[in-house]
Amino acid sequence: MADTLMELGARPATGALLQAAGLSKRFGGLQVLSDVEFSLRPGEAVGIVGPNGAGKTTFLSVLVGAHAPSTGSIRFAGEDITALPAPERCRRGLVRTHQIPRPFSGMTIFENVLTAAANGGGLNGAAAGERALAALEASGMLSLSNRKAETLGLLDRKRLELARALATGPSVLLLDEIGGGLTDAEADELVAIIRRVRSRGVAIIWIEHIVHVLLQVAERLICMDGGRIIADGAPEAVMRHPAVIKAYLGGGVQ
Repeated sequence: MADTLMELGARPATGALLQAAGLSKRFGGLQVLSDVEFSLRPGEAVGIVGPNGAGKTTFLSVLVGAHAPSTGSIRFAGEDITALPAPERCRRGLVRTHQIPRPFSGMTIFENVLTAAANGGGLNGAAAGERALAALEASGMLSLSNRKAETLGLLDRKRLELARALATGPSVLLLDEIGGGLTDAEADELVAIIRRVRSRGVAIIWIEHIVHVLLQVAERLICMDGGRIIADGAPEAVMRHPAVIKAYLGGGVQ
């Protein structure tokens, strides 16, 4: 393992729900991920921080199958899923939200979430409808279910993005800067929803630049820089680690 990897109380891989081993990703001559080792336990909440260009979003993309790794392997629920396409990983319970929500225009909120339950969750008929309604309730969107998705403001678009992910029935939910652009009060609303999701046993991997929001959910923190994990462990220890402070150009994590 690379010398820059600093283990600060990170949990062992034993009993892991999701594991990445030797994960690397290259786009042409650009090395974006290098020898990433990662494990996630059932129900665990892990936050990921790091400067721009650290490889955080690419890491999520490789985990969910949007990009194939150049080297390395991924195991989920005890099975090697390295070669599985993203839709199959989604149906198995490995689901992500995107940094910029893009709901289906011309469709209602309910129709957006129903589509996720049917296509992402593999459900049909009444089962898809029930899953969609449950996801809308969990995300606080049930009262808005008949509105057109394109009429929503930023917070509600993010809640819809979360509802669509929940409608697939995830066991691991990957969040890519879902708090970006929100006010503190709006971020608090989102945190409350994510806490409720986690209380139901869903494991969380959350990339976020707003660290004080992230730490309201994450019990473990990872810092990435240059495509590598440079610190992994208890949030307080990670935020004080010299390699993390250096990655943020001497400013530390805010």
